[in-house]
Amino acid sequence: MNIRSLHLFVHLCSSQNFSKTASAMHISPSALSRQIQKLEEEVGQSLLVRDNRSVELTEAGKKLLPVATHITQEWTQFCTSLQGNKQQLTGEIRVFCSVTASFSHLPEILTDFRLAYPKIELKLSTGDPAKAIDKLLNDEADIVISALPTQLPARLEFETIGEIPLSVIAPNAHSSFTTELQKEQPDWTQIPFIIPEAGTARDRSNTWFRDMKFKPNIYAQTSGHEGVVSMVALGLGVGIAPDVVINNSPVKDKIQRLKVAPIKPFKLGICCQKSQLQNPLIKALWQVSQNKFIKA
Repeated sequence: MNIRSLHLFVHLCSSQNFSKTASAMHISPSALSRQIQKLEEEVGQSLLVRDNRSVELTEAGKKLLPVATHITQEWTQFCTSLQGNKQQLTGEIRVFCSVTASFSHLPEILTDFRLAYPKIELKLSTGDPAKAIDKLLNDEADIVISALPTQLPARLEFETIGEIPLSVIAPNAHSSFTTELQKEQPDWTQIPFIIPEAGTARDRSNTWFRDMKFKPNIYAQTSGHEGVVSMVALGLGVGIAPDVVINNSPVKDKIQRLKVAPIKPFKLGICCQKSQLQNPLIKALWQVSQNKFIKA
């Protein structure tokens, strides 16, 4: 059980609406649902009765609410008291990550960070994760969420916050290559592929092609991973994408994971210039990230 789950639960009890709480707490509705499910698993009982429009507390939920409210209030007061003993940090931090990471990993960090450092402003930009390292090197971002590249520049610091598996995916609907895919040993050269145009996921794709010993018929290359899943859902080809992107895609029900040789996962982490760790603002966000993911 963590403070974030309790904060989400308390807010949901107030709003009685998953969409409203998800929007207010900067988290996707599916991620919010998973957090509540984890909380229910830890408690061992259902906490909410859900329907399409609202939620109601069960008896166990009613008992938990005052406890959760007390704990979250005490935590907030504790963070505030720490800030009262020192000059509050103020300023702006430029954060860059992919669209998916902005609601799959970033909210985990920002909830605790905003409580501890309410006067630090965050300027978030999203885009192709393959460009994250360049954003740092070109001083276009202070901290990024990025895959660990094959060669990390010496002046950058990287801390792993998770390991991301990748999958080979195909459309659920019939397509021009369905018959070939259904064969016991498909001729992969006859199947169009959609892959990221750059980055670690592209490197992993190339390695998989070499291991499978075929030259891919590349139909399209996308900037970012979300486009891969969307194009596969449209029936345009078979794709390779990170599971976190697939799981959070609005078209995930239109694709299927193929049972093929596994693709080596990559490490996801926070990254910044080593010199920036002397900056109190960057150091603060870095430490919160470590406490949330690395030391947990």
